[in-house]
Amino acid sequence: MKRLLLTAGLAFALGFTALPNAAMAQASEVRYVVNNSPVTSYDIQRRAAFLQLQRRGGGQEAAAQELIDQTLRQAEIQRLNIRVSDDDVAQAYQRFASSNNMSIAQMDQVMAQTGVTKQHFLDFIRSQMGWGQALQARARHDQTSMSEQDVVQRMLQQGGEKPSATEYTLQQVIFVVPTAERGARLATRRREAEAMRARFQGCDTTREFAKGLIDVTVRDLGRVLEPQLPPDWADPIKSSRAGAATIVRDTERGVEFIGICSAREVSDDTVAQAVFEAENLGNSEDSDALSKTYTDELRGRAQIVQR
Repeated sequence: MKRLLLTAGLAFALGFTALPNAAMAQASEVRYVVNNSPVTSYDIQRRAAFLQLQRRGGGQEAAAQELIDQTLRQAEIQRLNIRVSDDDVAQAYQRFASSNNMSIAQMDQVMAQTGVTKQHFLDFIRSQMGWGQALQARARHDQTSMSEQDVVQRMLQQGGEKPSATEYTLQQVIFVVPTAERGARLATRRREAEAMRARFQGCDTTREFAKGLIDVTVRDLGRVLEPQLPPDWADPIKSSRAGAATIVRDTERGVEFIGICSAREVSDDTVAQAVFEAENLGNSEDSDALSKTYTDELRGRAQIVQR
């Protein structure tokens, strides 16, 4: 997603061409049915506008094929029970606007004037974020056939040394906010979470602090190696010391922070495997190849009907 968004960012820097309003006002028709999910002419028009914004060719046909892939990937994301929160999508949209020196309002205007529309871009962001998680899950599954000893042997044969990594013991504190009440309660819950975080002195006292609070969940996450930290929390955790807590973040569950119970350097075969997996997942060429293979498999099993 990062590469695609940077490509779009270059297009913004170079300027954009607004599509005629009449072109976007045409009646929408179903052009493809992908496993019972429709891809409409309006969807294709919006994706074609997005390709034009990115200075990519292909027109309507390339747009249609991208949307077929996106539809297949979205179904796979749902099958894997991967959820991307509205807050994460909104934050990504805001970061993209900021990286192009725009306000949200200006970004909305560009999306409207180019014919992409804000909703289409948000759907694209959500799909890309979910697909990234699906690729990570697939890569981990593919690598389970390699034992820890096999990984260490391969790393040593390639001239490396057995790596070390920080092992964290973590605790998650969630100030629950029901979806229907986010607008009314989120700011209040955020203040409550900030107040508890300020009092955090270690994981032993967290539950005692939480006793007098309503709808607060404390979860012991156990030991987690640095390469295995959740991407959204990795930087806040690594920048916090043992006995302290991360920044407070809004999530799909409500408002959260992570307590750092302890942190220590470890070096063993388990660390080697975790580092090996992280390095391979971070390789863009490997990721691109896996994405193509995975998508081709989904296409091979799919029923795609052109209308």
